[in-house]
Amino acid sequence: MTDGRRGPPPPPRLWEYVLPGGWIVLAGRTDADNERLSLHLARPDDWWFHHRGAPGSHVVLRARDDVEPDRQTLRAAAAIAAWHSKGGRGGVQAVSCTRAKFVSKPRGAPLGTVEISRETVLKVRPALPPGAEATEDE
Repeated sequence: MTDGRRGPPPPPRLWEYVLPGGWIVLAGRTDADNERLSLHLARPDDWWFHHRGAPGSHVVLRARDDVEPDRQTLRAAAAIAAWHSKGGRGGVQAVSCTRAKFVSKPRGAPLGTVEISRETVLKVRPALPPGAEATEDE
């Protein structure tokens, strides 16, 4: 017998990568995973990435208390966002980057849709970190 309440949503299914220096990068697999990652799991000072102009994974670079990521680390996370997008895997691609605290959901927007402010655009080639297995989006 049920009382009409739903249980908590299932945990998001994420790809996880470790960059040089021990930086952790998380990428959502579905719209629901992207929304949970961007709006609930990401901490305010985490870095958030998404391919500009194409659907794809929301990607979060976990912030650390001891050090800020260098430009190479930010570019590596952006390359992961480009890899997990529908923008294709060739050529240089534009990826939006901001702190997670500047990511929000517009009222009434579809699942996985967010808006961002204080954006920086990084131009990168799609890539996964060395040693990472290339897994196709499901």
